[in-house]
Amino acid sequence: MAAKFYIYSAESAIATEIYITATPDVGLSLEDQAKEIYSKIARILKEKNASLFMERIFATGDVTRQINDIRLKEYDSLDDGVLPAFLVCKPSGTGSFAGVQVHAIISDQPLEIVDIEDKLFGRFFGTDKCKYLSISGLSVPQLDDPSDQARKMFDLTEQALEKFGGDYHCVPRTWMWLGDILSWYDDFNAVRSKFFVERGLLGKGSTQSMPASTGIGLGPDDGGACSMDLTAAIEPREIEYLQAGGKQQCAFEYGSAFSRASRAVTPAGETVFVSGTAAIDAAGITTNIGKPKEQIEDTITNVQAVLRDMNCSDDEVVQVMAYCKTPEAEKVFNQMAEKPDWPWVTMICDVCRDNLLFEIELVALPRKQL
Repeated sequence: MAAKFYIYSAESAIATEIYITATPDVGLSLEDQAKEIYSKIARILKEKNASLFMERIFATGDVTRQINDIRLKEYDSLDDGVLPAFLVCKPSGTGSFAGVQVHAIISDQPLEIVDIEDKLFGRFFGTDKCKYLSISGLSVPQLDDPSDQARKMFDLTEQALEKFGGDYHCVPRTWMWLGDILSWYDDFNAVRSKFFVERGLLGKGSTQSMPASTGIGLGPDDGGACSMDLTAAIEPREIEYLQAGGKQQCAFEYGSAFSRASRAVTPAGETVFVSGTAAIDAAGITTNIGKPKEQIEDTITNVQAVLRDMNCSDDEVVQVMAYCKTPEAEKVFNQMAEKPDWPWVTMICDVCRDNLLFEIELVALPRKQL
């Protein structure tokens, strides 16, 4: 079984955006898996003269740095010093290495590196018509309390936004990578909600502009309790937030401060972000408890309903993560012939509720905007 590659691009007068998803050949050693994937990604980026904007590696914690060593060798001049988000999952059907996601930009305008407390955590694309920022894998493991780590994480990302003329009101999407999520998810939600209220994103008299988001049990590989990715559409600030979508009500009704989806102007047109979505009904209750296939079906139905609410179709999806709680759930998912033909990366990790067996999130590029 060869490695799978999915490559999508969108182009505007400002720039071209490229999304690459790669999952490894299960018949190869870890070293050969990483070489095959990164040699092809490097070739694509070099041929297109593309710059890395955002990147993630999904793997078990004992192999992330080995994969990165191979990545750096293959990238050579492509490496700008910004590390990918290293996200720790459990061994899965592909072994210890679940896959890679890359978001790159082609433009005459060079990207600027985002430096936060002397560490390189992101990139900034800026022209007179568009300002777009990414942060990847920002964590603060030096703090003992997970809630303190989470608050510091929000404060640091805010510093980066302000440096480039932004704030949290221009953030359409965040990703919350939470190690041991089931032990402290309520505490994390309390930290996030307090921060959003303080910044006027949530609560009485606020803009109600909570970013689309994912909170999932993939911790960073540096020992921290949490890490964070985000994108910010600093200019133009034309962001649409979908608080409730399909049959699901606003997530804040049961304590999670995020929108079901968002749409933002990005360098190549517009991007739609669908939050982490699971088998939860309109009352916020988990459906089909203990039934992997039925929960997967419910989840896909919920995600497709949100896509429709955002005026997107299945064939406009360019990036997907599927989170399976158990090897059984992953096996059931992989054997489902009727699932959408999307660029999946599948990994095993805890979901935010113990009775949830599956979760999906995705990115789509509406063609009508290209």
